Amino acid sequence: MKKKLDRDLLADVAQRLIDHLQKRNDVQNIDLMNLSGFCRNCLSKWYVNAAEHKNEKIDYDTARELIYGMPYEEWKKNFQKEATKKQLEDFKNK
Repeated sequence: MKKKLDRDLLADVAQRLIDHLQKRNDVQNIDLMNLSGFCRNCLSKWYVNAAEHKNEKIDYDTARELIYGMPYEEWKKNFQKEATKKQLEDFKNK
């Protein structure tokens, strides 16, 4: 029988993942998508969705700022690189 996961532990794990991704701004979202099937934007959407399920309102831009640790446009300007043809091809073939 599967044991129920502890929500506080899950919250700690999620926070650690978010902190890790904020520090690893060298890792591009396209790489995350190609390797794992999710990226920082996915986490932001999941955050919005989780808030909605708890009848809380948070907009996508605010969620992205929480996940990225800064406004998304600032992150893009400072850290986002243009995707290579190979990265785009890999993404298309997923």
